Amino acid sequence: MGTEGSWTRRFFTVWTGQAFSLLGSNLVQFALIWWLTVETGSAIVLMVAAIMGVLPQVILTPFAGAYVDRWRRKRVMIVADGLTALVTVLLMISFALGTVDIVQIMLVLLARSAFSGFHWTAMQASTTLMVPEGHLARISGLNEAIRGLASIAAPPLGAVLMAFLPMSLVLSVDVITAAIAILTLVVVNIPEVRRAAERAGATVWEDTKEALAYLWSWRGAVWVMLIFMLINFLITPAFALLPLLTLQHFGGDAIAYAALESLAGVGMIVGGIVLGVWGGTKRKIVTCMAATGLCGIGVGLIGFLPPDGYLWAAFGCLLIGLALPVINGTIVAIMQKGVRADLQGRVLAMLGSGVAAMSPIGLLLAGPISEFVGIQVWFVLGGAVMIITALGSMFVPAIMLMEDQRPEAVPLDVPSEQARIS
Repeated sequence: MGTEGSWTRRFFTVWTGQAFSLLGSNLVQFALIWWLTVETGSAIVLMVAAIMGVLPQVILTPFAGAYVDRWRRKRVMIVADGLTALVTVLLMISFALGTVDIVQIMLVLLARSAFSGFHWTAMQASTTLMVPEGHLARISGLNEAIRGLASIAAPPLGAVLMAFLPMSLVLSVDVITAAIAILTLVVVNIPEVRRAAERAGATVWEDTKEALAYLWSWRGAVWVMLIFMLINFLITPAFALLPLLTLQHFGGDAIAYAALESLAGVGMIVGGIVLGVWGGTKRKIVTCMAATGLCGIGVGLIGFLPPDGYLWAAFGCLLIGLALPVINGTIVAIMQKGVRADLQGRVLAMLGSGVAAMSPIGLLLAGPISEFVGIQVWFVLGGAVMIITALGSMFVPAIMLMEDQRPEAVPLDVPSEQARIS
């Protein structure tokens, strides 16, 4: 194993660049969603925008994982960041010329999501090769904390920039931060996994089937994926409709919506730091499910609030923010520790794709249903399901013991632990 300083210096150089890129991406996402909210005031338009952000994760990400395990992961991240910046530049030009329309924005959201699928998979798989196993849960916590920091900074910064600058210049922030991320990747050497000799001639489809079989044999992981598929079916529409809820139900503006997002970000920082320092319970799945129940309380609270309950909605967002990094961080740590190195890109991508699979269906239903029964029903149902599944999972041995029952994790032909992180 390499010295503490060698892996930390390498990993946190990349981590810092990705933090800047995340800030730029969140800012642009906020600006585009709020622009659509103000320009259209339509729940259906927001649902379509959300689908554009989810669809590539469902369809492309499993195959992205197969390619990530074949290609140099560092190169995948550089190309993904570069292409994301390119489509943002094209949208900047449309805004500057006054020719932008909703279709262009939807296509940009679709493309950004597709590139993000490759980037996220490559980064998660690379983390295991740079970070010692004992630190994976803590690093996951810090990753979630930086996502929280971006959630705090991006919405108010985006709201302020939109008030004083044209959208073309607001979008330029994403291009600048992507350039920073690319620079840090260029200067850092990221270890790669040698492909097993007997797999050298395998097709992408065969690689994908191997990962599917591996995941299917891990019953606890399958149960967790099914639980979060159900949760995402309900809460993805809820969060996609949050800007419209702020505008129409609470009577707020861009600053009010930014405040909700920022409070969730505050919670994410606190939750991420707590996980980063603590590392979670001995069985990480217990920590995950407890956090899922806490998140359900926050989501359900928002669903019951009257129009003058904005401050309580802010508290609900804070609870949600506290819980999300713990949920995501523990699940990622379990998978990074349990999946052998040459399969991680595919298995992590497949798990993420499976969890996201129900989101487009929920989003398709949410638009028309919300027009008739209101937005808050999604928060009520989502919160209830999170609480019930969190409690119920405690009585399912396949879930509670999943960390002891993971599939065989002996690498086929990959570097030793020392070679992976030295």
